[in-house]
Amino acid sequence: MSLTSWLKKSFPVDDEALAEMSSEPIPNHLKKWWWALGGTPAYMFVVQLVTGFMLIFYYVPDPNQAYESVQHISESVSFGWLIRGVHRWSANIMIASLILHMMRVFFTKSYRAPRELNWMFGVILFVIMLVFGFTGYSLVYEQMSYWAMQVGTEIAGATPLIGPWLADFLKGGDMIGQNTLTRFYAFHVMILPVVSMMLIAVHVYLIRTLGVTDLRFKGEEKKDKKTFPFWPDHATTEFVMVSIIMLMLVILALVFPPHLGAPADPNNTPLHIKPEWYFYPVFRWLKITNLTWGVIGPMVFLVLLFFWPFVDRFFEKLFPKKDVAFWIGVIGALTITIFLVWETLAAH
Repeated sequence: MSLTSWLKKSFPVDDEALAEMSSEPIPNHLKKWWWALGGTPAYMFVVQLVTGFMLIFYYVPDPNQAYESVQHISESVSFGWLIRGVHRWSANIMIASLILHMMRVFFTKSYRAPRELNWMFGVILFVIMLVFGFTGYSLVYEQMSYWAMQVGTEIAGATPLIGPWLADFLKGGDMIGQNTLTRFYAFHVMILPVVSMMLIAVHVYLIRTLGVTDLRFKGEEKKDKKTFPFWPDHATTEFVMVSIIMLMLVILALVFPPHLGAPADPNNTPLHIKPEWYFYPVFRWLKITNLTWGVIGPMVFLVLLFFWPFVDRFFEKLFPKKDVAFWIGVIGALTITIFLVWETLAAH
């Protein structure tokens, strides 16, 4: 028996199902890559898994060794600086592309029936990616990341009803230390990846089951529906985009490698603490309000975002053909952008 025959017998593949899957018709508007941004955060998530797996071999989740282990990766391990740089930049691109993807879905109203549940899974994934970023940044255990952890757990402690319990759970005690780092490490390398992969699988399953929203632009309403095959057309486009993004990641890691600040010092509070850029709007909101409203505001925003398909349906019934949801989205996007730029330019 030849090797090919043995493989076919030992690992049977339904050729007809495979052919049908690869020839799946894709709506014509997805020929333009900016309409198909959903794949980008998924690719970046894979890059995160691969580079994160490499970093695990050298990182030590201990307050007395965490900083030194990151320094060892950056300065002594062969190409460790490159792996860390790609890991850091892929996280930023993943979150940025996820935000752009959600905005595209929002403003094209692709969350409407029967895709409400998939939008809700997408919002959960968005929150998880933010937690990924927060826990990953904290593991460096430098001065800024340590105090960002301190601020983050204080914000969690101000959550209505469950605040004290949540802060104690995250810190693992009264103060940030070994238990805190161990828990953040467990979330970052075990719990969040597993939960994310499960949610991504469900998200992709619903996309394939319900199909991609067929967008019709002005002047195309009465034209026949145009499609193109997944293979090789769409697959080739995705492959080209992945190649370009991977090249960008290497260039960014080379030109702007992640630097290390001073080691964490619980007895020395920095004058100015800044989180990662994707938390800037929340950080600015916290500065112009107080701790209580600084927590309630983002929570209300996330709840509205989660249930938005049903909120949109309510507005559509109350104000038919007024496109209220669109203008709410515009106001929300502008507000977040203003807060982001404001915090970026602020000295403190």
